[in-house]
Amino acid sequence: MSSPRCTEIEENLDDTLPDHPTSLTDAELSRRSFVKAAGILTAGVAAGIPDLAAAEDTQAAAATTPHTATLTLKVNGTPHTLTLDTRTSLLDALREHLELTGSKKGCDHGQCGACTVLLDGRRVNSCLTLAVTANGAEITTIEGLAQGDTLHPVQAAFLEHDGFQCGYCTPGQICSAVALLKEHKHNTLSTVSFETGNTTNPELTDNEIRERMSGNICRCGAYPNIVAAVRAAAKGVSA
Repeated sequence: MSSPRCTEIEENLDDTLPDHPTSLTDAELSRRSFVKAAGILTAGVAAGIPDLAAAEDTQAAAATTPHTATLTLKVNGTPHTLTLDTRTSLLDALREHLELTGSKKGCDHGQCGACTVLLDGRRVNSCLTLAVTANGAEITTIEGLAQGDTLHPVQAAFLEHDGFQCGYCTPGQICSAVALLKEHKHNTLSTVSFETGNTTNPELTDNEIRERMSGNICRCGAYPNIVAAVRAAAKGVSA
């Protein structure tokens, strides 16, 4: 029995079917092209790695290369001309270059207040203050508060009220208290002032003192005596 003759549609369908060997060859060439392109790309990236490493080394070297500046620090009334690395903190300039070691380095992160000094009458954390930013400013440290053998009233009050134990934080505490009294005199307000509603010449209560001294930490816990010393200094007495 003979096979039936293909219809015209079936014959046309046979002509459009892809040749399997040719299709496999095209797929193989396509894979080869992809692998080749990937290899070229990988080689290009690999060739660029030394340049990238060199650029990173150059950047790191630039970041660690010191840049110096000549400046004048007027400390406790005496001008000092120094050439310092621009990254030098005011605290390090005082301690390491001027040998004024009264200001202490506690946390070195501006959190304890042991390094507090007065910059144009304002209290600042000298560990967070770049020395170059203090160029030409009036700087007062704990060494500059007394007048000869006469103690500053705050210093005398701290002695009378035993406002210290180990004494490490005391220079910062005293400098901060000196600025506090000036701020209060000029009617500078605190959070407590607003909480109590005493925003016009607020009385320097114990809570006001605690709030205004809160940036200075005493790890020995001499806070009651510190508050008493500041209160006494504010009243102009030391006992």
